[in-house]
Formats: sequence, structure tokens, C-alpha cells
Amino acid sequence: MFLNIVLVTLGFITATTGLIGCVVPVLPGPILSYAALILISIVKKWQAFSPLFLVIMGVITVAATVLDNFIPVLVSKRKGASKAGIWGSIIGLVAGMFIFPPFGMIIGTFVGAVAGELIFNKEKKNALKAGWGVFLGTLLSIMLKVGVSGSIYFFFVRALLRK
Repeated sequence: MFLNIVLVTLGFITATTGLIGCVVPVLPGPILSYAALILISIVKKWQAFSPLFLVIMGVITVAATVLDNFIPVLVSKRKGASKAGIWGSIIGLVAGMFIFPPFGMIIGTFVGAVAGELIFNKEKKNALKAGWGVFLGTLLSIMLKVGVSGSIYFFFVRALLRK
């Protein structure tokens, strides 16, 4: 009984941290959320979800985590960002995380990409377009992670409330 309380509490902590991790780049949001499904499955003696459901959610979690690394770069490149813009966006993301979390990360990616393009590229006219691409890519990535982690959170709570 005590172990179940600990596991449920830990599940809520990991699921909530997973949602937070969708906007904080140092936390693996969907992976933490998925860990909550495993914890509630242990509490419910593996009766809460079918093995197929857990495998599918695991694949979705891994896919979201992998895509999180590629979506911003692909959208940025499509909008004309160079390596300088992409590196500027990464620096801006990290700086924004500390200056004005969590929104500073999104603003920082845009400002960093524009600054990188303005400082290191001869084509100044593409700087805003590149910054917009980085911003869109980051936003799409965050929305994907929130969708996956939010769905997992829903299934976690539903399994917890079932007898």
C-alpha cells in the first residue's frame, strides 16, 4: 500500500515534470510523461493498459523526442536560416531560458536567429525570415511535445481513477 502511494506520487511528479519539460529544453518532457504510464501500470499490476497501448505510446514518445530535435532545424532551413542563424537560435534559447523563463526561450530563439544572421551573413534581408522560421519550428516542436505529454497525462489520470 505504501509503495503504491509512493509510485502514484512519483507518477504525478514525472507526468507534471513531463508537461513542464515540453517548454523547458533541458527536460525530456514526453519521456518523463511516459515514465508516469509505466509507474501507474506497476501500481495497477499491469492491468491499466494493454501491452500494445504501452508499445504504441512508447513509439510515439520516441518519435516526438526525435522530431523535437529536427523540426526547428528543418523549418528554419526551409525559411532560409543558415548555420549562423541556427546557432544563434540555440544560444538565444539558452539565454532566454535564464533571463525570462519560459517565454524567454521562444523569444530568445527568434532574437538569437536574427542576430546570428545579421552578424555572420552578408544577406541581411533574410534575417527576419530566418528568425521567423526558427520561431515557427520551435513552436511546432513545443506543440508536438505538449500534445504527446498532455495525452499521456490524460491516460495516467484516467487509469488512476479507474478501479
